Amino acid sequence: MILLLAQNLFTTPPATGPITPAGAVVDPALDPSMVESINATWAERLDIFHGHIGVFIVAFLVTLLVTPVCRALAVANGVIDRPDDVRKNHKFPVAYLGGLAVFLGMIAAIAFSYLSFRFPDLGLLQLHKSTKFAEIAPVPIAILIGMTVVMLVGLFDDVTNIAPMQKIGGQLFAAAALAYSDIGVKLASQVLRPVGEIIGNPALTWTIPVGSTGITLDLIYWAGTITIALFVLGACNASNLVDGLDGLLSGLTAICGIGLLVIALGLAAADDGPLDHARIVLCLAMVGACLGFLPHNFNPATIFLGDAGSLLLGYMTIAIILTLGDTGRTNLVLAGLVIYAVPIIDTALAIIRRRLAGKKLSEGDSDHLHHMLKRMTGVKGAAFILYAIGLVFAILGVVMTLERARMTYALVLVAGCFIAVTAIKSARRKHFEEEAKRLAPNKAAGKGAGPALPPGAPATPSAAPASTPADQGIPA
Repeated sequence: MILLLAQNLFTTPPATGPITPAGAVVDPALDPSMVESINATWAERLDIFHGHIGVFIVAFLVTLLVTPVCRALAVANGVIDRPDDVRKNHKFPVAYLGGLAVFLGMIAAIAFSYLSFRFPDLGLLQLHKSTKFAEIAPVPIAILIGMTVVMLVGLFDDVTNIAPMQKIGGQLFAAAALAYSDIGVKLASQVLRPVGEIIGNPALTWTIPVGSTGITLDLIYWAGTITIALFVLGACNASNLVDGLDGLLSGLTAICGIGLLVIALGLAAADDGPLDHARIVLCLAMVGACLGFLPHNFNPATIFLGDAGSLLLGYMTIAIILTLGDTGRTNLVLAGLVIYAVPIIDTALAIIRRRLAGKKLSEGDSDHLHHMLKRMTGVKGAAFILYAIGLVFAILGVVMTLERARMTYALVLVAGCFIAVTAIKSARRKHFEEEAKRLAPNKAAGKGAGPALPPGAPATPSAAPASTPADQGIPA
């Protein structure tokens, strides 16, 4: 059963690769005749991208122009981040409300896409025509509700410092909105359906005899719903934790969005499902808003995202990743998580690091990946290094959907473990230095010193002092 689960999980989705007339996926490395088909597929992706480029332009321009207004509003009302000597070491107070500007840019871009649906004759967007589905859905209202709630919760925290449980409540509400609209509830399908086939119930549904009709229990739906809640909570807080340097989160999220956009374009070219258009709009809106905000936010920053922005970008990223599993393709969701690997790895390391140090998970520290890199290379150097790492993971995530995925999974595993071990070593450097001092032999004892002594014990046994002329009664 374990082998069957692994086979289903790590199988490349047929809709994203070149397909023969018989419907079988062909590895282009084994069949040179598929090169033309691959080129046609990429050409179709570019055509779809060009048809939706207006969404990116609207998000970019609105965010770029609205950000100075939000900064002036923040300064006028005292919504600023003041430096301290621990973690906030910028030289002067910096305004918040950058998240509001990013939100407005995204909303404007999504509204632009709605307008193109309502008035197709205007030619605002060239919508991709589906051959399988009667209608292509616009961006679901549930995603708009979720992003609005998450942004408002973060905004209230930036202004008034609300309780952590209130922020978690807002994030769970946003997750519930996704589940209510069936966004991401099928992401466990590819893993659980093989189990259903083994037990003779592929759909994994049971009817509980209650009343005249009974209650239907759908295991795939409820497993997906629980996963949605965990994903939303994890992504919102992961993006919040990684937002520790000027321009870091906005740049990383733009890179993630580009990687997800490549996958979304491939799914649209393969006519994967009714959310093909919505997925592209969300990716372009997020990338455009992040790039429009980045000139204001890059070092030296004049405005910060705040919790409103960091929670919003985490929510938007995970919402897009969840839509990749709309037709039950769990492996595409895993590819999306690989693209989002930098915040995930940094959060996992923070949890491990604080557990090892005996600290509370909510207790902040200055040993995140960006903190360690900043100490070595400065703010800009750390940001560019993490951009490069994020780009590598984005490429790996895209490759997972194009070629045989097992080698890519191995590369991701090696890269992730290398970063994790290196970060833990750096974070525990003081502990290792203290341990080395305790275990090192006493320098005065020379190379032939015996084994290390426990802490507090004298380094060498006391010896009788050498006799002096005065001790022997000899005049000095």
